[in-house]
Amino acid sequence: MKKIVTIITTLFLCTFLFAQTTWKADPMHSKLTFSTVHNGISDISGLFKIFDITAITSKTDFSDAVFELSTTVASINTEVEMRDNHLRSDEFFDVEKYPKMTFKSTSIQKTEKDKYELTGQLTLHGITKPVTITMWYRGTIENPQSKAPTAGFKFSTVIKRSDFNIGPKFPAPMISDEVKIKADSEFIKQ
Repeated sequence: MKKIVTIITTLFLCTFLFAQTTWKADPMHSKLTFSTVHNGISDISGLFKIFDITAITSKTDFSDAVFELSTTVASINTEVEMRDNHLRSDEFFDVEKYPKMTFKSTSIQKTEKDKYELTGQLTLHGITKPVTITMWYRGTIENPQSKAPTAGFKFSTVIKRSDFNIGPKFPAPMISDEVKIKADSEFIKQ
């Protein structure tokens, strides 16, 4: 009988200690933005209005977290309707054929206090490539309004649009090949 109690207790403690929690980005306090250089002289920026980011972790510092992102590409907004429609067309994102951009992390490595490198697979325009994202974990608090545990993050990376065959008719002097992507997010524990 003692053996059974010991085994059950051990299993319970292991389950408790290694329990994973899910965190979701709060859309009211999160933003997914990008910027590129136009004609070599100015930055043009925009955002994706519809996206979802989820983190699954068993550690309070998120050092073992797996992050997943899904974005509705047609929600692109650069504050110029004509440009947004052009970006949605088959000359750029071809949102009818490729409606989603996704990312799933495959590893996480601590680089310094509260800073990490996420490596994973980014799928955009029907092409999947490995990408490394810099992540800054800004801490966890109890939200004063909702009383929910809330964690803050800043993510950033640079991708090449040529790697994803986006806008191949538009050479780098007109629109830079490098595109900076940034996400600032508050995650709520589920």
